[in-house]
Amino acid sequence: MNKRFLNLFKFLLFLSIGAGILYYVYVKQDAAYREDCGLRNVPADECSLIQKVIADFGIVNYWWILLVIIAFAISNISRAIRWNMLLGALGYRPRLINGFLTIMIGYFTNLGLPRAGEVIRAGTMARYERIPAEKVMGTVVADRVVDVLSILVMSALALLLEFDKLWNLMGPYFQRFWGNLTSNGLVLAGVLAAGAVFFALVYKFRNRLAQNAIFRKIATLATGLWQGIQTVRQLDRPWVFLFHSINIWVMFFTMTYLCFLAFGPTAHLSMTAALVVFTLGTWGMVVPSPGGMGTFHLLAQIGLTAYGLSGDNAFSWANISFFSVQLGSNILLGLLAMLLLPVINKNYVPYGSAA
Repeated sequence: MNKRFLNLFKFLLFLSIGAGILYYVYVKQDAAYREDCGLRNVPADECSLIQKVIADFGIVNYWWILLVIIAFAISNISRAIRWNMLLGALGYRPRLINGFLTIMIGYFTNLGLPRAGEVIRAGTMARYERIPAEKVMGTVVADRVVDVLSILVMSALALLLEFDKLWNLMGPYFQRFWGNLTSNGLVLAGVLAAGAVFFALVYKFRNRLAQNAIFRKIATLATGLWQGIQTVRQLDRPWVFLFHSINIWVMFFTMTYLCFLAFGPTAHLSMTAALVVFTLGTWGMVVPSPGGMGTFHLLAQIGLTAYGLSGDNAFSWANISFFSVQLGSNILLGLLAMLLLPVINKNYVPYGSAA
């Protein structure tokens, strides 16, 4: 009961964070929209941002949205292949369909409990492929480390191509951070010092701790995680791994551009504009709210307005993009994965397992 209460509390907390940011974006844009209505002599009772968003969903070209879902599926087929390569370096041969479907379940879980999806994904794969959970989790960590590096590369590419645009957008925030660097530096130094003291104490009393059952369990878990992370260095075909790593993010970028084409006011925007909006939106997804709700809207809207799109149309596009991916991809494919996994694994015996 306590665990269920804790999970419910986490869900409500993250949902509140995302909803709060989304509401902030909505209120700010609604005020600007009503002001624009006043300038155009539109009656107040005919000026509703919510009604505009609903109307904009009605004019979306859903053939492009279908392609968005296909691109999402292709990206995660590459992710499943890449993940199987990491597990293969540990001596296991998981099925591609199991990798793909467990990834979908992970995305689906993240909508309710941000970041819990990685644990569920690893646990589900471990269950159906009979691989130690800590080793699977280690490969998930390695997978996410590669993703972080990929985000940094995409951000560097966007900065290289659109430096002036991004600096005008983000420069004031960096300047504010730089002004507070002294206090931030002191906090960071304190955290690093506390961490150093902790690890020094663990090392000093390692022999005594080794006799403790809980510590031995933690050490075993850490060893399994480290083995999973090390798989990146043990790959037989690193260029295949690199190809799928690139394809994952090319498909994610393609999804943004296809969403541009699906909505009239953004259909004329360039691929470099899509790259900037994609990069900003991706950083918005990093914040632990359900699917990046609120933060994605905020940063995507900032990026779009920098390219001359009105705030109300930018808000509509952010919702179209967000809900197309979350409802059309994560929820649909996640529910399908939950239904299919038990069926296709009913009589499945993983490689190396006893019949």
